[in-house]
Amino acid sequence: MKLWNSTLESGFILVGILNESGSPELLCATMAALYMLALISNGLLLLVIITDARLHMPMYLLLGQLSLMDLLFTSVVTPKAIIDFLCRENTITFEGCALQMFLALTLGGAEDLLLAFMAYDRYVAICHPLKYMVLMRPKVCWLVVATSWILASLSALGHTTYTMHYPFCKAQEIRHLLCEIPPLLKLVCADTSRYELMVYVTGVTFLLLPLSAIFASYTLILFTVLRMASNEGRKKALITCSSHLTVVGMFYGGATFMYVLPSSFHSPKQDNIISVFYTIVTPALNPLIYSLRNKEVMGALRKILGKHIFPTQSSR
Repeated sequence: MKLWNSTLESGFILVGILNESGSPELLCATMAALYMLALISNGLLLLVIITDARLHMPMYLLLGQLSLMDLLFTSVVTPKAIIDFLCRENTITFEGCALQMFLALTLGGAEDLLLAFMAYDRYVAICHPLKYMVLMRPKVCWLVVATSWILASLSALGHTTYTMHYPFCKAQEIRHLLCEIPPLLKLVCADTSRYELMVYVTGVTFLLLPLSAIFASYTLILFTVLRMASNEGRKKALITCSSHLTVVGMFYGGATFMYVLPSSFHSPKQDNIISVFYTIVTPALNPLIYSLRNKEVMGALRKILGKHIFPTQSSR
């Protein structure tokens, strides 16, 4: 109990991937570059979707929310990791650790659910195009977005509260990039087997059920696309769906490894690499995957950049 009280006062030490890397300076520079890429690409995508009236459609509303989640998710983790490394100060308070865990779980859970809703959006657009504006009207879209945020935040609040109520009477070093459930439970000196089972069940519910819905949606989409008479329509549908499936694979792969696989499959080094992938790499690549292959987004982006970079020529 005494050590647990000292944890409340002094907090934890985040021994992340930068501290255990063979080339920490190079890795830090790479993380900083990826973070800047995530800020710029997600920020531009949000700006384009908000300002261009042609993109005020259900698919782009959901895509804008995905960019917002990615932007916030990487900002919860990356700046602190870089600043801690540069300042040689890796401590995080008990309250700060709890807040970081809550925000990371909320944003990760919301993105998980949103990707499933985005798959449903593509299913309706391709398989039932005549009903699209009815089934995916703005009211429905905002309800879907609100559901993602609310369910994720409630789940995150429950897990954060329960995880942080345990007595931490082992070493205060968290051998991980951020405060997450699996590495924190290794510091607990009480029996956590039942709670680990609950984390597993929640992981299956929040990850595998939406993933099953995504695969079901894309199976139906594939059957519809193969029956299309137009080669151009088939190509456009496949490009849109392949972009979404790429994002799904990157996000769900890392999250499933962290929260569904048993603890015996985990090691600090593997967990650190996976956490870097879904908290830093994926948010930087998502907007590029969606925008570079989307003619509407690229056209709107050129229009906005042309107005700001070449205001005289664009006004003529």
